Amino acid sequence: MALSCSRLCSRLSLTRLSGLTTNRTTNGVYFQDLSCRSRLPLCRHYTSSKVRRGIGRYVSSRLQWVNAKYEGFLKRRFPRFFLLYHTFVEGFRMLFQDAKDVRRIKMKMMFGEVKFPDLHYREMEKLRQFRRDLIKAVPLVVIAIPPFANYLVFLLMYFFPRQLLIPHFWTPQQQLEFRRLYHLHRAQYHRPLLKELENTSHRVKNHHLQGLLKNLCAKVQSGENPKVSEVLAVRGLFSGAPLAVDTLSNNQMRHISSLLFLTPRLPGFLIGRRLKRHGLELLQLDRALSRLGPHQLSDSELRQACYVRGINADSLGTNQSRQWLFHWLQVSSALKESEVSLLLHCIALLSANYPSAPSRH
Repeated sequence: MALSCSRLCSRLSLTRLSGLTTNRTTNGVYFQDLSCRSRLPLCRHYTSSKVRRGIGRYVSSRLQWVNAKYEGFLKRRFPRFFLLYHTFVEGFRMLFQDAKDVRRIKMKMMFGEVKFPDLHYREMEKLRQFRRDLIKAVPLVVIAIPPFANYLVFLLMYFFPRQLLIPHFWTPQQQLEFRRLYHLHRAQYHRPLLKELENTSHRVKNHHLQGLLKNLCAKVQSGENPKVSEVLAVRGLFSGAPLAVDTLSNNQMRHISSLLFLTPRLPGFLIGRRLKRHGLELLQLDRALSRLGPHQLSDSELRQACYVRGINADSLGTNQSRQWLFHWLQVSSALKESEVSLLLHCIALLSANYPSAPSRH
């Protein structure tokens, strides 16, 4: 009996010491559950999830510290390389942020909350610009995926920034310089397009409208800026042959493609489809901008809006840029979708001489 009692007491002591729990009744004695809170007070403060979060915060802080040291070293010893590195990092950050914004906008459209023509101007512009940037950025992103491949990207950024990179990866000085170069390239097609438009005017059967179109072309070719009323006076000609988008000559379509920074090296019927799609997109963008109001644009947004529509506003004052954009919207707001060809021609008609000759832009 004494042996059994001592054995029972020892088992009870071992159970309490080891913290084993049981819900069974052994030899008429019930062993009560012992929780982690009663036997290990530290468990209340250090759970596995909190430990993981603590380790994650520690690792993150150390990585940030190492990155800050690395950037400081580059800034002191290799300032030009640091500028490329900083532009590279910020460019990817902005690109991923744009991707998140575009995904949010498309989800909103997918669930029927809003249709594309009813989007806010900034959302519509974000979709348009991201689609064009993504086509050019995909090769860069693929190159940067393998380990240490970002150094190859740095070389590309250094030697071929304008040809291979999107504006996200341009320095502020490069953005100004490259916009100027692109605009000079675009301005080379103003005169050829106006000459083609003048030649096409001879095929217009309405003599009154034919005379108005010839006078408009002659005025722009002589170096003057046309009035909004003079442009709108011939808008009826651009809804049918020979000036509607799908009836333009191949040379006219290729000149307009160059004004929109689209490749002209495609078959004529494909160029016509692309021009019509881009023209309608630009018309919807103008309508969204009219709803917002040009005065609501920041300086950078104003310069970008003017650049998309045909002029380089970096060399213009804010008032000049807003005045030109206001005239453009006056024309655009009066046009129907069937007259989108006139809107495409306005890239040359309204931009060729504003505020001076193209060579002085």
